Amino acid sequence: MLQKQPRQWWQLGVSRVTVAAFFISVTLLYCLSTLQVTFTPPDLPVPHSCALLPDRQTSQSATANGSQQDSNICVPKVDIMFMKTHKTASSTFLNILFRFGEKHKLKFAFPSSRNDFLYPSPFQHTYVGGLKSGMCFNIMCNHMRFNAPEVAKVLPRDTLYITILRDPAKLFESSFHYFGHIVPLTWRIPGEDKVAEFLRDPSLYFNPDGFNSFYLKNLLFFDFGQDNTLNPDDPRVEESIRLIAERFNLVMLLEHFEESLILLKDMLCWEMNDLLFFKLNSRQETSVSKLTPELRAKALQWNGIDWKLYKQFNLTFWEKVEAYGRERMAKDVTELRRRNAEMVKICIEGGHTVAAVNIHEQAMQPWQPFGERSIVGYNLNKNIDKAYQVLCRKMLTPEIQYLSDLGVSLWLTKLWGLLRNIIKW
Repeated sequence: MLQKQPRQWWQLGVSRVTVAAFFISVTLLYCLSTLQVTFTPPDLPVPHSCALLPDRQTSQSATANGSQQDSNICVPKVDIMFMKTHKTASSTFLNILFRFGEKHKLKFAFPSSRNDFLYPSPFQHTYVGGLKSGMCFNIMCNHMRFNAPEVAKVLPRDTLYITILRDPAKLFESSFHYFGHIVPLTWRIPGEDKVAEFLRDPSLYFNPDGFNSFYLKNLLFFDFGQDNTLNPDDPRVEESIRLIAERFNLVMLLEHFEESLILLKDMLCWEMNDLLFFKLNSRQETSVSKLTPELRAKALQWNGIDWKLYKQFNLTFWEKVEAYGRERMAKDVTELRRRNAEMVKICIEGGHTVAAVNIHEQAMQPWQPFGERSIVGYNLNKNIDKAYQVLCRKMLTPEIQYLSDLGVSLWLTKLWGLLRNIIKW
């Protein structure tokens, strides 16, 4: 036994060095992938829509023939830029977009090697995977740090811009939980309730230059490509909000997700069945920190720019609802909920979410935050009617797996996930 101990220590040392080398290599690859491209080809011409829907052609023909009746045909709008903000149910909406794009055979502008456009670097059109001069896209929807002039180089001129916001206090709590393990400044926060401890005096811990610190202050404003460290009363904040309002045709609200979808349907001439959804990438209730009124006030004060942004678009949101009609909206929301409830019975085993450890299929496993397994998922019902099998599976497929199904190369994201599984992080 004594003679074997040095060999055992040697084997253990080699194992640790191998894992460490693998970890460093993947980390370097991941970091290198976030570097901005220094060489850029000449600016691409802004294309016209590349969608050739039968309905679109019919409508155009009817209009050309001067038909008064047919000129009022509502043709689905398919050129869409969805600014995917963080922790705002954007993964749920992405699933809706993916299914709509497949239904109409639309072309997505996707990133390459990972599931975002080199976030948090400001978006550049060269970040689109396989981009070549003259290429045409209908939909762009992955995480990015918004950069309007660069986005405009990729999508048609008549593209409709959509995004979604969330109550900043709740968003802060969610972001702190989801990203906290990769924000080093949180590592030295004492106590069990790190969110509460941080909010008691953020100045003790926050460093605007700290790695990934943007996840913990005015994350919405940062996602829109703006300076999240400005004072909320800085004139540049008002100007930025004005520019966002000018650019985006619809700003949805997570707290009124179904009403947002009805407004979207009306604006894009979609059908009610295009809006069907299951809540994806959600957390176990036990992992959510309950903010007291005092802590909520502190969270809103700390995220003062996001609160200003949210209040502005909450106002315009309800103006749109009023224009749509309150009674009409209530009726349509009721119908959407009825159809979603039907799909729950058809598709979901038990009719509810389950913890990650209880998900039967690997293909249904959601991506988990670092150091946690708090994101819940679903199990497909057994013996689903053939007419619903494909739809059920698509509605329940997590974002990473759906991107792979759509042909996106995610080798770097998958390699990073494999490393996390090896080191149990």
